[in-house]
Amino acid sequence: MNVLHSTTSKDEKRTDKDLATQWNSIHWNEVRANVIRLQTRIAKAVVEKKWHLVKRLQYLLTHAYSAKQLAVRIVTQNRGKRTPGVDGELWTTASDKMQAVSRLTDKQYSAQPLKRIFIPKPGTDTKRPLSIPTMIDRAMQALYALALQPVAETLADKRSFGFRLFRSAQDASEYAFTCLAKKNSAEWVLEGDIKGCFDTISHEWLKNNILIDRTILAQFLKAGFVYDQKLYPTDRGTPQGGVISPLLANLTLDGIEALLAQRYPRTKVHFIRYADDFLVTAPTKEMAEEIREVIREFLTVRGLELSETKTVITNIADGFDFLGWNFRKYHGKLLIKPSQKSIGRITDRIRDILHRAAAWTQDDLIDALNPVVVGWANYHRHNVAADTFRKLDSIVWNMLWRWAKRRHPEKGHQWIANRYWHTEGNRNWVFKTGKNRLINFSDTKIRRHARLRLAANPFLDRNYFSGRMDANQRLTLESQTKLSFFSNSRPVTGL
Repeated sequence: MNVLHSTTSKDEKRTDKDLATQWNSIHWNEVRANVIRLQTRIAKAVVEKKWHLVKRLQYLLTHAYSAKQLAVRIVTQNRGKRTPGVDGELWTTASDKMQAVSRLTDKQYSAQPLKRIFIPKPGTDTKRPLSIPTMIDRAMQALYALALQPVAETLADKRSFGFRLFRSAQDASEYAFTCLAKKNSAEWVLEGDIKGCFDTISHEWLKNNILIDRTILAQFLKAGFVYDQKLYPTDRGTPQGGVISPLLANLTLDGIEALLAQRYPRTKVHFIRYADDFLVTAPTKEMAEEIREVIREFLTVRGLELSETKTVITNIADGFDFLGWNFRKYHGKLLIKPSQKSIGRITDRIRDILHRAAAWTQDDLIDALNPVVVGWANYHRHNVAADTFRKLDSIVWNMLWRWAKRRHPEKGHQWIANRYWHTEGNRNWVFKTGKNRLINFSDTKIRRHARLRLAANPFLDRNYFSGRMDANQRLTLESQTKLSFFSNSRPVTGL
């Protein structure tokens, strides 16, 4: 449309321009500082068990202009920012985002139904449901998640590592090594998985136990979902696409560690949880079976149940897989290696990229492969992975050779080798162009992961966590760990 003949009034154009200027002029460091200051006060009030003060501070935070600005920024910068809800609305411009800030209010708030889609479940042929809220509902969830996060972090199990600030799967692996590595460590492991965790949590339990505005929480939980142009009610569970859902799931599962410590004091029983997957070490198989029933009773109250197929008891000599690694003792020595499933998935992923790259240039192929290689290698670099890296380098080289042969079926081996592989330093087979080269898995050096102070709180011990993250980023330049306000996705790089 010709702007000169636009039907939009000049006043409206000027308003949009003013809103965009307001959004672009926000000082985000000040906004974050304001939000963190209130979050820290909430965390201190939780430690002191001043619950009325916690509620008043949460009210202040959810009505603070800085928090509303940050909530809008969170939902317009994450991976789902281009996926609309049932209303088809997206916030793509600066004026849209600034208008959204003024719309975030609890007055007469009513959540719209979620858009239900099904996405492939990693490593399987099945699909899992994903419920997508509208942009305004996502922002409201982000706003109330900012108020709930200090409560969740302060009350969390010390050995819970998934969907937590400044914690990672590597921290879980390091603690599991501490519990299992010694000669006199527990020999039996209960591998637990909760069946449909997000989809089956009891709404009544959440409303009675989660420290958040119950009216707003009820809107999040009871919104329903639309699938195939039909509206379905939600009587239980939290939407997997919701920003606040990981926090609610964590709060629901917190308490297992304290329960086991009370039931089995001064024993070799250790609890490690990442999201809805967990491990429990036990000195005997009989005790592991008893612990399984204790956890089953704990979950039943919350509307949850253990997966019969995925919850198993294993001897450490036989080994088990957890978070993409295989834990196993060889002649009394514990080794943690990338699991065969994890190796198979990264191989399949690279094969898929090469299949799609039949007509790509070499530079485009390198640009697509390097983030995948670096991300996977960084995820596994703190364990016994050097042999696996060399093996994967060999597999990738053979895949690339076949890719090059398919592109030039009439050319000989020498021509193909000279066309795509070159000498660099002491290496003769480097897949590179004049400006880019493929990074090998073995280029990533093995580096042990620094152990986490389990009792540290990200809101009360920010200097410790900031220093720890700075050290990790100096050692791993391609680090994928971000200083975010809350994590809302599982680690996909290494699994």
